[in-house]
Formats: sequence, C-alpha cells, structure tokens
Amino acid sequence: MRRSRRYPQSLDAPWRRTLARLPRRLAAALAVVAAWSAAAPRLAAATGNPGGHCPVPPEAELEDTSSPDVVVGNGTPESCTGAAFVAAVAQGGVITFDCGPEPVTITLTETAKVFNDTGPRIVIDGGGKVTLSGGGQVRILYMNTCDPDLVWTTPHCQNQDHPQLTVQNLTFADGNASGEDPDGGGAIFVRGGRFKIANSVFVRNRCDAEGPDVGGAAVRVLSQYEGLPVYVTRSTFGGGPGLGNECANGGGLSTIGSSFTVLNSWFSHNRAIGIGANPPRQGTPGGGNGGAIYNDGNTFALRICGTRIENNVANEGGGAIFFVSNNGTGQLSIESSRIVANPSLGFETAGLPGIFLLGDPEPEIVDSVISAPAPGAGAAGGAALAALATLARRRARIPTVSAPPD
Repeated sequence: MRRSRRYPQSLDAPWRRTLARLPRRLAAALAVVAAWSAAAPRLAAATGNPGGHCPVPPEAELEDTSSPDVVVGNGTPESCTGAAFVAAVAQGGVITFDCGPEPVTITLTETAKVFNDTGPRIVIDGGGKVTLSGGGQVRILYMNTCDPDLVWTTPHCQNQDHPQLTVQNLTFADGNASGEDPDGGGAIFVRGGRFKIANSVFVRNRCDAEGPDVGGAAVRVLSQYEGLPVYVTRSTFGGGPGLGNECANGGGLSTIGSSFTVLNSWFSHNRAIGIGANPPRQGTPGGGNGGAIYNDGNTFALRICGTRIENNVANEGGGAIFFVSNNGTGQLSIESSRIVANPSLGFETAGLPGIFLLGDPEPEIVDSVISAPAPGAGAAGGAALAALATLARRRARIPTVSAPPD
C-alpha cells in the first residue's frame, strides 16, 4: 500500500505538485527548504537580531511618542504624502503617523530636512507600519548643524548638543544620495547634534559608487556632540538578496571621526562597490571599503554587541568592517556577535576575516564568532552554505523563527 505524502501547510499547490514527482527522501528534504523559504517574508519583517541580548542603555531606548507634536495623515493612506512628511520634519518635535490600519509607503520627491532651531528633541516614529521611500531618486532625511540654510544656532556648529534626532520603528527604502553635497547617506545624512536609530530597517539605499571617503548607503554621520556615540539598536541593514544597501564605502553605516554603538542588530547583503581603496591606487577613483560598516578618522570607538554581520562584501578592504584610526587612539569592541562570510576582495587583517583594522593594537573581542566564507565558495556560495547549515540546525523551529535565523 502506497503511503500518502504530507508536506508543511505553508507550501502552495505548485510546490506540492513538484515534490510529488520526486523520490520520497529528496522530496522530504526539499519540502523543508521550501517551508523555510515560505517563512522568509516573516523573517524580513523582523528588525535587528532577535538572538541578540546585549543590554540597551536608557539613552538608547525608544523615545516616548504618546503625545506627538505633529501627526502625518488623518487616518487614510492617501493623506500620508511625501509633502506632508517633509512639512512635519521642518516643523520639528515629536512626529507620528496616522495612515490607517495597514502598512503604508510614503514616497518622497524631495528630501525632508531638519531645521536646527526646532526641537531640540526631534523624534520620528513610524509605529512599525511606515516605509519612507526615496523612490530611488532622493535622499530621505537630512540634518546638518553647519548648513546655514537650516539655521545656525551656535558659533560651534560642529560640536553642539542639538538637534537631538531619533528615528524609530521605521523602514527607509530606496534612498539615493548620488551626486549630493555633502555626500553619502542615501537614506539619512546627519552632521552635528545627537542621533540614534531604534527598531528600524534600511533596504536598497544608495550613494555615490566612487570615491575614497564617500560612504553610508544607508546612514552617514559626522560631528557628534562631545564625541558621544550614535546608538543603533535592534535594526536591520539589508536583510537578504536584493535588499542590501550599496555605496563606494560603508554599505550600512559610515563615519569619519564619530563613534557607533551597535546593539542587537543585523547587517547582511550590503556592499562597498568602489574601486581603488583609500588613498586611491593610481588610475582608480577610490573606495570599496567596509561592506557593512566604515569607520575612519582619529579618536572614535566602534562597539558591536549582540549583532550579526554576514554576507556583506567589500571590493577592497573589510567585507564586514573597515576601521582605521590614523593616530592609533580608536577603539574596536566586538562582543557576543557573529561576523561570518563577509568577503574582502582586496585585503583584510590577518586572523580577522572580513575586518580591516588599523590603529587599535588591542581590539576587544569577547564571546564572538569571526569567520570567512567556506573555502572556494565565494560570496554567493558562502551564503548558500550558511543558509543550509542554519536550516539543518533550526528546521523544527521554522514557523516561529525571526530574522535573522541563527
């Protein structure tokens, strides 16, 4: 008597018909893979690394937005326009959205700009339902305390404590800062004041493809007050094939001279696509450093905790992290994190696959995994092998896994 085959309920009819034609054992194996693929939309919807459990200091937590100063929209998706968002950011204060019960994408045709004499506390909270899109044409959000068009408020614009900008519970998609001055920051550019990111997602953002220092396809930060860090908590940069952010340097984050503290977050499929490194090799435009994160300057710190950095690529140095402290005072700390399969196609530091480190003679690396792609696999092969290994370890838990899978 022939036994009937049973497949996961998440599989649709085409998958079931295909599997029915295959030998039983092969079909059973492919059914597990297919079920994992069917779960992918749920994975992509999560923010950050749910397996990360590093403590988040109070100043890095979500801001209270229960009493907003400005609400974008009046309850319908149609009321939530790019123009309404740009006007809200110009006004400042605590900004929330009322666009109806379903997720909504707001496409901008011009960049939203923070004015330095508003706030000083400026919070933009999407409630987990709002995607801000640059439509592949414009940078999404811009704050610059040294831009006179946005009002100078102190005689030392490069070191002032306001505005204090927070973005939380938002998705930033398809921002493009190519050709902008100042450069970098396809989704967000920040100079001066204070800045933090919480529970947010950055996908398909872009900035200039060439240049030794231009960077931050998703986020570019400069001149933070008193050298205090930019907190990035429970956030995702990329998240899968076709979702990554790309720029000459720093596919996810980029800075010259500022510090990042990255907690319980996830970086994947971001790329540093420049050619020639920094300083540029003769006959090249330069760039290609820091597939996920780019840090350059003198005294600054990069702290990574509870974070996964995987399947990012740099054409030159540091498929995961490019860290250069010119005067040797920079500090790199990696704790309870996983940095795996991040090819550096040009150069990296011996013993630290995916990382180029210059200037910190004693980086602190605790309870972390740092490894290269499987030999001969290349970036795509390494990603595939990692996915299969993940599947083998967690297949019984597929229905409840949140991105990224362990």
